[in-house]
Amino acid sequence: MGRTIAEKLLSAVTGGEVKAGDLTITPVSRVMLHDATGPLAVEALREAGVDKVCRASDVSIVMDHFVPSPAETYSRMQDGLREFAREMGIEIFEAGEGICHQILPEKGRVRPGTVVIGTDSHTCTYGAIGAFATGMGSTDAAIVLATGKTWLKVPETIRVDLEGAFSKGVMSKDLVLKMAKDLGADGATYMALEIGGPGISSLSMDARFTVCNMGIEMGAKACLMETDETAAQWLDERGITDYSSYLPDPDAAYSQRLRYDLFEITPQVACPHTVENVMPVSEMENVPISQGVIGTCTNGRLEDLQAAADLLRGKKVAKNTRLLVVPASRSVLLETIKRGIIETMVEAGAMVLPPGCGPCVGGHGGIPGDGENVISTANRNFKGRMGNAKASIYLASPLTVAASVIMGRITDPRTLMEV
Repeated sequence: MGRTIAEKLLSAVTGGEVKAGDLTITPVSRVMLHDATGPLAVEALREAGVDKVCRASDVSIVMDHFVPSPAETYSRMQDGLREFAREMGIEIFEAGEGICHQILPEKGRVRPGTVVIGTDSHTCTYGAIGAFATGMGSTDAAIVLATGKTWLKVPETIRVDLEGAFSKGVMSKDLVLKMAKDLGADGATYMALEIGGPGISSLSMDARFTVCNMGIEMGAKACLMETDETAAQWLDERGITDYSSYLPDPDAAYSQRLRYDLFEITPQVACPHTVENVMPVSEMENVPISQGVIGTCTNGRLEDLQAAADLLRGKKVAKNTRLLVVPASRSVLLETIKRGIIETMVEAGAMVLPPGCGPCVGGHGGIPGDGENVISTANRNFKGRMGNAKASIYLASPLTVAASVIMGRITDPRTLMEV
């Protein structure tokens, strides 16, 4: 019987041939902590009496959730992480550098064919470049810090085959929202999503990160994409040439197979208060919007901001509507400044926040008011996610958010474009 990408990758790193359902002790190539959950991992490590981190050079700490710090509590948590990093000799990406799921690949800290553990559920983002990446609780992460290993059950795999290319006005967020609707919020629980097929060649790397980022919204343990020429070129531009990549065998065993013709995908929106509650945007166009958010680890990349700016150019955010823009990293912010993207968005009426998780987690920056509707490019719309349980969050692509804030109501971007 052939093997899936997950089975091949985990076989290679564990040194034995494993298959779905096997339990493994797996070497971990990189551990990521951030300022929201990292302090708990440090606390667990200290309580266990461990005074040294295994392979400190393979650990990254990112200040991204509460930046700049809005309260004393968060400042103390961040200072504790800084002290831990100095003590252990761990690299730290300071406030303003960007979101962990953007900057680790951007800085070349993630390689194809490796296992990455992060104290954040959206660590699965790194699967876009062929890493088996998954989020874990802080106590489990502490064990990895101490030993350099973790235990994993080799997951079953759901295969997703892509064909064709998106039509104008449609982005990868629309694809992954459609997947969330089809699979449901728990349809891939403790499984790997394996995404490939001829249509993958039409997806930019920014688009691929968006899709893998939301694998956890279907319950997936990991979301793995085939490493093709586009991915290889992206890696080469960042100096990453020495790695292993895997393709599935033709007779690999899958628990389920899905197929999407990208040309048939239309703009989608996830309605309150679950990610799987997805409708075509065209069926939700009378919903008024108070605030739009373009950014986060899902859609704060250059391609996302460029697409939104192209639609906003020469237009204004509607009266009684706000637009927040949050670049995913400092390098993305700098590039958007160079290209005039930020200027276009600010002229349209947008407010620009520093790179980070900002309003997505509701820690600070853009907390909506009671009864307000928010349309966001983020990955979650649970009740209270943005800091106010009396608000309603809709999730959509950067183009749909841009169109919606222009009109002051949920709007299919194709109605504002020459399609």
